[in-house]
Amino acid sequence: MPVYTKRLIFCLLLAFLGVGLLAAGETIYEIRVSGNKTVSSELITSTISLRIGDPVDPEEVAKSIKQLYKMGVFSDIRVSTEPYKNGVNLLIEVTENPVLSFIEYDGLKVINKQRLDELISIRAGSFWSDAQKQQLVKKLTDEYHSKGFGNATVQVSEIPTQDGKVIVKVKVDEGERLSLSAVTFVGNENFDDKQLLKRMKTKPANILRSGRFEQEKFDKDLVALTDYYKKNGFIDVIVGPYELKQTGTRSLELVITIREGIKYRLGNISVSGNENFSTETILSKFTLKSGEPFDQEKFDQQLQLVYSLYYDEGYIYTDIGQDTQKNGDQLNLELKVNEGARARIRQIVINGNQRTKDKVLRRQLDIAPGDYFRQRQVVRTQQNIYNLGFFEPEIKINYTPINNNGDIDVAFDVTDKTSGSANGGVGYNTQDGVVGQLSVSMNNIMGNNWASSLAWEFGGSTQNFEFSFTNPNLFDSDLLFGTNLYWTKKDWSSYYYQIYTRGASLRLGQYLPFVDKTRLVGGYSLFVKKYRITDIDQIMENAEDNSTLIELDSLGWRYTSALNATVSRDTRDNIFFPTRGSQITLYSEVAGGPLGGDFDYFKQIAQVNWYMETWYKITLRTKWRFGYITPFGQSKDAPPDEKFYLGGTGVDGIRGYPDRSIGPDGGGSREIIFSTELGYPIGSDQIIGLLFFDAGDSFNHLRDFNFLNLKKGVGAGVRIQSPFGLIGFDYAYNLDKGNWEPHLQFGTTF
Repeated sequence: MPVYTKRLIFCLLLAFLGVGLLAAGETIYEIRVSGNKTVSSELITSTISLRIGDPVDPEEVAKSIKQLYKMGVFSDIRVSTEPYKNGVNLLIEVTENPVLSFIEYDGLKVINKQRLDELISIRAGSFWSDAQKQQLVKKLTDEYHSKGFGNATVQVSEIPTQDGKVIVKVKVDEGERLSLSAVTFVGNENFDDKQLLKRMKTKPANILRSGRFEQEKFDKDLVALTDYYKKNGFIDVIVGPYELKQTGTRSLELVITIREGIKYRLGNISVSGNENFSTETILSKFTLKSGEPFDQEKFDQQLQLVYSLYYDEGYIYTDIGQDTQKNGDQLNLELKVNEGARARIRQIVINGNQRTKDKVLRRQLDIAPGDYFRQRQVVRTQQNIYNLGFFEPEIKINYTPINNNGDIDVAFDVTDKTSGSANGGVGYNTQDGVVGQLSVSMNNIMGNNWASSLAWEFGGSTQNFEFSFTNPNLFDSDLLFGTNLYWTKKDWSSYYYQIYTRGASLRLGQYLPFVDKTRLVGGYSLFVKKYRITDIDQIMENAEDNSTLIELDSLGWRYTSALNATVSRDTRDNIFFPTRGSQITLYSEVAGGPLGGDFDYFKQIAQVNWYMETWYKITLRTKWRFGYITPFGQSKDAPPDEKFYLGGTGVDGIRGYPDRSIGPDGGGSREIIFSTELGYPIGSDQIIGLLFFDAGDSFNHLRDFNFLNLKKGVGAGVRIQSPFGLIGFDYAYNLDKGNWEPHLQFGTTF
C-alpha cells in the first residue's frame, strides 16, 4: 500500500478517535491553522467543510482532511480541539510538501524530451510528494515496458536544499530491449496458433520484424482476437489473462490463455415493441440464416441497418435491446424495440463559417426547420457543405433536444480553410529568353461562392491571357452565370502549328427540378482564330490529312460563333475523393449555320464516371468517354484544334503516352477512352495513392475503330490536395511500346 494512502487512513482514524472522543457535538468558536508556509490559512479554511458555529462532526472532520490531502500540497495533516467557553477551537496542523527546485534525468535514451513532457506533468515550482514520486516511477516504467524494455529500472533520489526546497534526480537503467521469440496460445481448440497469430499485430521477431512488445498495440490485439472468435460463433469467449515470460537475456515469450466456450449457431430472431415498421421489414435487414454459425460482427452491422431505418424516419431515440436465449449450441435472439418519440427539427444552426456567408451554406441544406429528422438527408447536407471546398474535412453534426416531444436543434460546425491560390514562376531558355507564368484564383469571393481565375503566361512569342468568372446563384437564385475571356497563343508542337485565339463566352445554367442533382447549362461563344504552320515540311509529308490546316494557314483570322449545352448529374459523396456515386456529362455544341461565322460543325461528348468502395477503403473508379465531331453546311472539315488528340493527362488523357500523341495527323473526329483506377486514402482525402489502367484511341472513321488495338497504359500515382489545388504525379508503363512515361498534372482529370 502506498505511503500516501497509509498516512491518509491513519489521519482519518485519528479524526474519528481523537476529535470524536474529545469534542464531538461541541460548537466551533474558532478555526486556527498552523505549520503552513506557502499556502494561506484562508485557502485551507475555505477548503474544509467545517465552519465557525458548526458542531464538531467526526465525519465532517474526516471529509475535510481528505479534501486537504487532495490538494497535493501537504505531507501530514493533524486535527485537534481545545476547550473554549462553551465549545471548542478547531486546530489544524499541517506539514507542507517541499517545493520542487528542479528535476534532473539521467540515462534516458529511448524516451525523447517531447514524450517525456507528455508523460510527466510535474514542473519546477510545484509541490513534490510521495504520491508524485510513485506516479513518476510508474509512468516511466510502463512507458519502457510498452517499448519492449522489460528490464528497465527507475530510481528516484531527493536532495533537500537549504531554502527548504527539494532537488529530484531520476536515474534510469534502460537495460536491453527485449523482443518476442514466441507467442503461445493456451486453451485454443478450434483455431490453431497460426490462425490466431494472423489476427494480431504483435508477432515474434524475425528478419523483417523487431518483435517488440507494445502494450497499446497488444491491447488492440486482444480485442481483435475476441472479435474473431465472436465472428465464428464463440460469443462467450474470454481472451486472457496473458503472461510475458523472459526466456533469455533479450527474449520474451508471450503466453495468452483463451477460454473458447461453446460455438453457437443461430436459431431464430424475433422482434417485439415495433409499431412503425413491420417485423418483416426489420428482419429483412438480417441475412444470417438459421443453423449458420452466429457471426457477431455481421449481426452488429445489420443491426445498425435497423437503427438507420428508424433514424431515417426521425426516430433518433430508438433503443433496441437484445434478449439472448441459449439452448445448447443454439442461440435465439429477441430484439426489444423501444421506438421513442419522433423528432422534428426546430432550428438549423451553422457555426464556424467566418469567410462564407450563411446563405451560401443554407443553399446546401437538404433539411428544413419543421421537417422530421432524417439521417440520410442530414448526412447528405454534410456532404454538400464539404463539397463546396471551403472547409476542412471534419464537419461535425451536433443534436440538442429542446422539448419533451423529442424535437431537436441541428448544428453543423465547420472550420474555414483557404479557398484561393496564387502561384507563379519565371525561367530562362535560349530560344524564348525569359519565360514565366502568373495565376490567381478565388473560389469564394466575398463569401458568396463566386469563383474567378486570372492567368497570364509570357515569354518569347508567347502571350496567353485567360479570365473566368462564375456565379452559381445569380441574384440569389438557382441560376448559374459565367463568363470567359481569351487572349491566347497555343503551340501544338507535336502537330507543327500554332493557334491564336481572341474571344469570349457566356454561360447560363439551371438545376432541373424533376431530376435530382442535375443541371442544364447553356452557353454562347464568339471568338476569332488564326492558324500558323511552324514546320511546313513536316505538314507536307501528310498533306492529305493536313489539307484543312494548310488552307487555314493561308486565310488569316477566322470567326467562330457557337452555341453549346451541357446536361450533368453529379451524385458523388465527396468531390475530392469519391467513394460512392456517379458523374454523368452530356455536352453538345453547334457552330456556324444560322449563327454565322467561318466554321460549321457539330460536336458531342458523353462521359460517365462511376465510383464504388470495394474493401478496406479502396475505391474503384471507372470512366468511359466518347467524343464525336462532324462538319456540315459550307465546311468540309472541322477545325483541327476542335478535334480529339489523346495521350498524357487531362480529360483526353491516356497515361503512358506523351500529351496529344495519339490520333491521326490533323486530329481525330472520334474518340473513345476507358480508364479505371483503384484509389486509397493515405492521409484522409488529402493524399490519395492510385493504381490505374487507361485505354483509348482517336480515329476519323468508324471502320478504323478496333477494341483490340486501343492504346494502353498502366501505372501508379499520387494525388495531393494542396493550397494551390490538386497536384498529381503518375508513372505509367506504355503496354504497346514497352517504355515508361512520367506525368505531372494539376487539377482533377478523372
